[in-house]
Amino acid sequence: MILSIESSCDDSSIAITEIKTKKLIYHKKISQELEHSVYGGVVPELAARLHATALPKILKETEEFFPSLKAIAVTNQPGLSVTLVEGVTMAQALSISLDLPIIAVNHLHGHIYSLFIEKQTHFPQTILLVSGGHTQVIEARGFNDFEILASTMDDSFGESFDKVSKMLGLGYPGGPVVEAYAKKGNMDRFNFTVPLLHSPKIAFSYSGLKNQVRLKIEALGDLSEQDKCDVCASFQKIASAHLIQKLKKIFKTRNIKDFAIVGGASANLYLRGEIEKLCDTHGSKLHLAELKFCSDNAAMIGRYAVDAYHLEKFKEFDEITSSPKVTI
Repeated sequence: MILSIESSCDDSSIAITEIKTKKLIYHKKISQELEHSVYGGVVPELAARLHATALPKILKETEEFFPSLKAIAVTNQPGLSVTLVEGVTMAQALSISLDLPIIAVNHLHGHIYSLFIEKQTHFPQTILLVSGGHTQVIEARGFNDFEILASTMDDSFGESFDKVSKMLGLGYPGGPVVEAYAKKGNMDRFNFTVPLLHSPKIAFSYSGLKNQVRLKIEALGDLSEQDKCDVCASFQKIASAHLIQKLKKIFKTRNIKDFAIVGGASANLYLRGEIEKLCDTHGSKLHLAELKFCSDNAAMIGRYAVDAYHLEKFKEFDEITSSPKVTI
């Protein structure tokens, strides 16, 4: 079995994955959403302190599996440096005490492998990764054979939801809150413009849309509950339309048989519906991770580690460091 650790942001998570069957034997995640909600976003130093308390508590529950462990896997990039180090330090301690090799996992690679939890690996796929920190289209050809086809020029899809939620005073995390309000709103009330609509660039940008929403909120003044619902619905519609508009350009230039959405923001059901329509139009098969595995979790880190274990992609103790650097 492989023990995997995830602490890249505000979720403390540990999983146990059986190497031969890829079965998820144990998985637990402790969210910090309540503690950070009062600040409207993640406070790195607070997140690190909460990881230092939560991770050992979860680890205690996995001791019965220690004799069966063959490796320790841990997220080491990208993410918040002060939270990554909590997971990396635990992995190093376990590596020494149990005399086991370490598998360092890129958090973004983990999200791709969320598609394969308790399943066989399936490549090639074209993948849209949407989260609080990233918006990328990736051509995934095989293990660690990933090419970025498009990425955001500024804010991410998920971050824009968080910011809109904060502007409306709706709380954190913004993704599920804005989606819930949008279900009760009129998506055609506010005519926000699609970012980069006439630009030939195959890239994403959410700073301008975010500013449009801010100006509309200021113009409305004292917002009613229906105003908030309508703003959320109109924003969600255009934020998704921006993704679809650029994805259409990619679909036109490539024969995409398998397309997938991963990352925390891939749990947005409106976005899933719009992408499903796009895939149906082009005869592409849509792959989705289970909703419970869309956000950060150790199960996806463990699933990536299974393939890495077979390829003997291990790190020496002094080679593993935590890094906020974004690579794919």
